[in-house]
Amino acid sequence: REREREGTQKLVQMTNSATFPLFEISCLSVSLSCACSSSALGICTIPSLPTCPSRSSRLRLSQGCLRSRYWTIVKDGVHSKDWICAVAEFFHYLDQEVGLEDQSSEATAPAAPAFKPKKGKAALPLKSDRTRSKRFLELQNMRVKRQNYDPRTAIRLLKETANTKFTESAEVHLHLNIDPKYTDQQLRATVSLPKGTGQTVRVAVLTQGEKQLEAKGAGADVIGAEDLIDQISGGFMEFDKLIATPDMMPKVAKLGRLLGPRGLMPNPKAGTITNDLSQAIIEFKTGKVEYRADKTGIVHLPFGKTDFSAEDLLVNLVAVANSIDANKPSGAKGVYWKTAYICATMGPSIRLDVNELRGFKLA
Repeated sequence: REREREGTQKLVQMTNSATFPLFEISCLSVSLSCACSSSALGICTIPSLPTCPSRSSRLRLSQGCLRSRYWTIVKDGVHSKDWICAVAEFFHYLDQEVGLEDQSSEATAPAAPAFKPKKGKAALPLKSDRTRSKRFLELQNMRVKRQNYDPRTAIRLLKETANTKFTESAEVHLHLNIDPKYTDQQLRATVSLPKGTGQTVRVAVLTQGEKQLEAKGAGADVIGAEDLIDQISGGFMEFDKLIATPDMMPKVAKLGRLLGPRGLMPNPKAGTITNDLSQAIIEFKTGKVEYRADKTGIVHLPFGKTDFSAEDLLVNLVAVANSIDANKPSGAKGVYWKTAYICATMGPSIRLDVNELRGFKLA
C-alpha cells in the first residue's frame, strides 16, 4: 500500500506538469490510470484529480505509440512492471472536462459560411469545358464522346458542327504507335488529295536556265535563282511551297534557318527537290499535301473544306488513310494505329472507327 500511495502521488505530480501527455488508446477510447500490485492486477483510482490540461498542451498518442518514452515514464513513476489499464472513473472525469472545453470552443467559434452552389459554366464537371463557348458546348452534345463512328457518319457530323461565319477546314488527327526520336520510326511523306484541299497554293521555284521557262509554263507563282535567294534572305515569304532543282541546293543551304522552322525548306521526301518541275508544280497546285508525325507520334493533316460534299471529303479521307499505311516506318511494331479523330476548325472532335476507316472501299 505504501508503494501504491507513492505511485499515486507521483502520478498526480506528473498530471500537474505541462508535459503530461493524454494517452488515447484508439480501440477503447479511454485515458490513463495506474495499476499496482506485484502479482494480481488491481485497479487503483485517484480520489482527487487536478484540472485537465488544455487541449493544446496535450500530446495524443495512438495505440501504436505505446512504447514511447512517456509510457516508460508513467510505468517508472508508479513503480509497477504491470501494464497500466484504464479506469472508468478517470475516463469519465476526462470526458467531462473535454466536453466542457468543446462546448466553450464551439460557442466562441464563428459560424461557417453557407455553401453556395456553383452556377453556369463553373458547375460543369470537366475543367476544360468551363472555358468553352456556349456554341461549342452545344455542338458537343451532337456526338457521343469517345464513341467510334464509321467514316460516313463521322463526316456527316463534321459538316453539321461547322456553323461559323467562315468556311472551316476539315482536319484529321491520327495517333500512331511510333516514337519519332528513333530514326526507323519517323514518318514524313506526301499525299495527293483527289478532290484537292480547297486552298490556293502559291508555289515558288528556285532554278536557272531553261528550267525557269518550264516552271513558268506549269503555273509557278514566283521563279528565280540567286536573286530569289537574296529576296528570301531579306524576308520575302510570299509563297506556300518552295521547289528547287538539285543544282540549286548548295546555294539554298544558307536559308535553312529561315525556311526550316516554317516548313518551307526543300526536301526530297516531300517532293520539293526534283528536276521534273512541271509535275511537281501541278501536284502541289491540285492538292498534294505534305505531312509528318510530331514528337508524340500524331499526324495532323487538313483533308478539305467543310463546304465540300460529303462524298468528296470521304474520298480525301480514304486517300490519307491509304498513304499512312503505305508509308509505315520500318521500325513500327505492334498495333500501328491507335486512334483517329476528325473535326472542323472550330468544332469538337469526332472519333473514327480505325478498322472501318482502313478497310473502307470506295464504290
